[in-house]
Amino acid sequence: MSRKVNLAVAATVTLIAMAVTFSITMVVSMDMFNNTVSSVKNKERMYNKLSEIDRYVRDNEYFDINEDTLNDTIASGYMLGISDKYARYYSAKAYTEKVGVESGRLMNIGVSVIKDASSGYARIIRVYENSPASEVGLQVGGFITNIDDASVRTMTDTAAITSALLGEEGTTVRITYLNPDRQEQPAVELVRSNYTTATVFTQMTGDNCGYVCIDAFASTTGTEFRTAVESLLNQGAKALVFDLRNNTGESLEAALVAADYCVPAGLIAQSQAKDGTVTDLRISDDHEITVPMVCLVNGNTAGGAELFANALRKMAGASIVGTATAGKGVVLSEPQSFSDGSAAVITIGLLLDNEGQSWNGSGLTPDVEATLTADEQNSYYDFTVETDPQINKAVNSVMAMVG
Repeated sequence: MSRKVNLAVAATVTLIAMAVTFSITMVVSMDMFNNTVSSVKNKERMYNKLSEIDRYVRDNEYFDINEDTLNDTIASGYMLGISDKYARYYSAKAYTEKVGVESGRLMNIGVSVIKDASSGYARIIRVYENSPASEVGLQVGGFITNIDDASVRTMTDTAAITSALLGEEGTTVRITYLNPDRQEQPAVELVRSNYTTATVFTQMTGDNCGYVCIDAFASTTGTEFRTAVESLLNQGAKALVFDLRNNTGESLEAALVAADYCVPAGLIAQSQAKDGTVTDLRISDDHEITVPMVCLVNGNTAGGAELFANALRKMAGASIVGTATAGKGVVLSEPQSFSDGSAAVITIGLLLDNEGQSWNGSGLTPDVEATLTADEQNSYYDFTVETDPQINKAVNSVMAMVG
């Protein structure tokens, strides 16, 4: 009798388990189905709208349509519409240039420039050693006025000027140039050749204070940074100022390596995925810098540069001087290339500091405020390390820490 009861109980339990499994499967399947249908409907709505616009324009537009420009603009618009302000679309030309520069196939003439607002010309803010530009005597503070047959004034922004200067090794470019005194110089032809693009620049300043300008965080920055800091400490630096102004912090890995050299052992930063998963990005070793440190920042200090400054403040007691930073505390994807040679980058995670806190959107608030007046902002690229008021404030702050 008991055997029959046990069999009946077992059969009942089995039926219940099957019913529960079936119910769960149905719920999950329906959810997947609804999500798929919703996604299909949204895509269909998007494609239908684009198709309607396209039909109307092609039936009525007076001017000719450049198909490449249209496609690139549609793709750029898509990236603008996904509420990810760090997402970026690269046209096939822009992505080819990016890959070419990173691989060493394409190169500049050995200058960094900005589009000067007052003159419209390309103002030279950096001349690299052993480059074609340094060999012909181009100087910081000078202006490039023409590139080949094109006036720089017709170029829309700094990126367009930089693109015009790019070319393969061995090719030539003809430029006209004003020296820092605004005197026009004879046109020169430069042969593009390989040179080292440094990202870290140093000098001793003040009362044995080491000044370290980190222009960018790139693949070579970690090694450059360590060499630069060791050199200053060997020269007797009692304190260090790290200038991170206008550093957009493209390489998080380089920023982590540099921070690791400065801070004591411990977790430096983490990343958080969309599903909430948190991953440690780097745990530092025992090596640390024991002299007082200050990070000088501004509203263009972003990404890896913010990570570096935040890590030094939280883990090594460094102070932050300047103005609030950009608040770009995200992890970006590697460029995803597409069939036509274009590419896109999107946000894939949130940056967190060693305490699990995010600065995305809010930025870092300085410990010591150091702003520039309107006149000082206009003279920003005219300042030297000795005359720059923000650097002076950073040096004074760090030397006060020395005592």
